[in-house]
Amino acid sequence: MKVNPLEPMKAKITEIETMTEIEKLITIKLHDREYAESFSYTPGQFVTLGVMGVGEAPISICTAQNDELELEFCIRNAGRVTNAIHKLKVGDTVWGRGPYGNGFPMDVYEGNDLLLIAGGLGIAPIRGVLQYALQNREKYGDISVLYGVRCYDLMLFKDDMLDYFRNGDRHGVKFYLSYEDKEDQVCYGLACERDDRCMHGMVTDLFKKIDRPSKKTYAIIGGPPIMYKFTIMQLEKLNFRPERVYMTLERRMRCGVGQCGHCIVGTGKSIKYVCKDGPVFTLWDAMNTKGMI
Repeated sequence: MKVNPLEPMKAKITEIETMTEIEKLITIKLHDREYAESFSYTPGQFVTLGVMGVGEAPISICTAQNDELELEFCIRNAGRVTNAIHKLKVGDTVWGRGPYGNGFPMDVYEGNDLLLIAGGLGIAPIRGVLQYALQNREKYGDISVLYGVRCYDLMLFKDDMLDYFRNGDRHGVKFYLSYEDKEDQVCYGLACERDDRCMHGMVTDLFKKIDRPSKKTYAIIGGPPIMYKFTIMQLEKLNFRPERVYMTLERRMRCGVGQCGHCIVGTGKSIKYVCKDGPVFTLWDAMNTKGMI
C-alpha cells in the first residue's frame, strides 16, 4: 500500500457485464503494478471508486482475492456517482482508494460450518465469502447458501448462482433459492427441477428447507435492512449465539473514511462508524449499538 491511504490510484476498466436493468458487474485493473501486487483485502471490505469531476462512492469488492490483480464490483445505478460509472466503457479510467473497513474474519470461521444468507444486492459481498471458502475448502465444514430474489430477471451473478444450484454438491456447497414473484416461470421451473432447493417465498422461508445447523455454525448475512430483522428472528429460533452471527451494513456507508459522519450509529459511548468499525459487525455489536439495524 502507498503511505497515504487517501491517495486515489488510477485504474482501467477491463470488463463490463450488464446484470440487470440497474446493476452492472465492473472489473478494474490498477495501473500501478507494484501497488496492485501489494493490494490485499478480505471479503466484505470496500473500495471508494471515483470519476474525476463527478465524485466517489464506497463500493464493496464482490470477489475473493486471486492472482489476476483485478477487482470486481457489482454496482447499482442509484445516484450521481454510480450513474457516471454506469456510463463508462471498457478502457475508461476510474480512480480507487482502499481497501477500507473490516471484512468478514475468514480465519475465525476456520474449522466451522458456514450458513450464508443473502437477499438481492446483498449477494455481492457474500459472493466473496463463498468464493474464499471454496478456494480454501479444506479449512471449512459444511457450507450452505440461502439466496432470495424478487424474480429471475433480478438475480445477480446468474451463471454462478445456477452453477451452485445445479452442481454445488460437487464443490461441497448446498445452495437454496427463493423467489417472490409467483408468476416467474423460470424460477418456477427451477423449483420443479429441485423442489428441495428452490421455493416461492422470502429468503427466510428457506430455513424450512435446510437441516438444523450445528452448534459450530457461523451465520453470515447480506441484504436490505428489513431482511436482517426477520433473518435474525429465524436464527434466534435456532439458538444462534449473537457472536456467531455476522452481517454487513455496507448500505450505510458514505465517505468511506469516517469524515462525513453520515454512517455513525449508536449513542453515548457505544458509537460506531460503519465505514471504519465495519461494515461487518456481529449481532452482538448490533444488540449493543442503538440504531445499527
